[in-house]
Amino acid sequence: MSAEAPIPDAALLGMHQNMVRIRKFEEKVADLVTSGEIITPCHLYIGQEAVATGVCASLRVDDYVFSTHRSHGHYLSKGGDGKRLMAELYCRANGCSRGKGGSMHITSPDIGLPGSSAIVAGTIPIAVGSALSFSIQKRDSVSVSFFGDGAVDEGVFYESLNFSALKRLPVIFICENNLYSTHMPISDCISDTQIYKKAEPFNMPGLRVDGNDAIEVFRAARWAVERARAGEGPALIECMTYRWRGHVGPNYDIDKGLRSEDELKYWMSRCPIKFLEETLIERGVLSLSDKRQVYEKIEEEVEDAVAFAKGGPFPEERDLSKDVFKM
Repeated sequence: MSAEAPIPDAALLGMHQNMVRIRKFEEKVADLVTSGEIITPCHLYIGQEAVATGVCASLRVDDYVFSTHRSHGHYLSKGGDGKRLMAELYCRANGCSRGKGGSMHITSPDIGLPGSSAIVAGTIPIAVGSALSFSIQKRDSVSVSFFGDGAVDEGVFYESLNFSALKRLPVIFICENNLYSTHMPISDCISDTQIYKKAEPFNMPGLRVDGNDAIEVFRAARWAVERARAGEGPALIECMTYRWRGHVGPNYDIDKGLRSEDELKYWMSRCPIKFLEETLIERGVLSLSDKRQVYEKIEEEVEDAVAFAKGGPFPEERDLSKDVFKM
């Protein structure tokens, strides 16, 4: 299938629903963190929904996704259960990481998300290792590494690009460039902010896409995934996007002087969900009535997830050493 091949209406509607699900889930989490009901540190994905959605829509269940501390959107996009994710944020035993991972260490191997890590760039080489195992086993599965722009400061990023290109591994590197490395503008961190060009020295294709356009992200990811499955090696896709909330927590960080209110308003005006909705309505794929029903259904799902989480048990002390390992 060509990267420019038409996208079925059902797939477009599925991407829309997933983006709304992420947004409503994260907004609820922000409220629960503010009220003190959720105490695990949460890095919210609001504003970046098109990236995880577009990439994961191009994947199969047997493809692997490796995430970061900002992992909720990746988990939900890969097919994760919102109830189990909410339970994990409440640190309950029925959470997807059995109450031991919290927000920053989401894991769900059953959906193809072996793990996430709070270590910057920490899962990049792990994704490469999984791709190597796929290659050795002659499987046509693909491994995807999500990471932020700050991860390109780490040496392991370049080592991973080199090794994966050398071995022509089926791994896709997805840089979610939200313009800030924690609280520092990316322009203050690296001399060349065109991250996608860092693939060139390793003889690897690099693309930069509008990370707020789910359709553009999907097309780029589909192209990269198809060539990886065909044995043509890795690719780097830089998705330009923006997180609405602070680096961690529900606040907007305007009062801290880290970014301007005008900058935030500009990116909020480029809301990825609004952009996709306008496209679908214009094409006649989504009606205003359909849109209203999607929001109502998902808001109900989120409330059900909260109730499920609150009703779950905390991990037992006797289970403290279960589901963990030591080196």
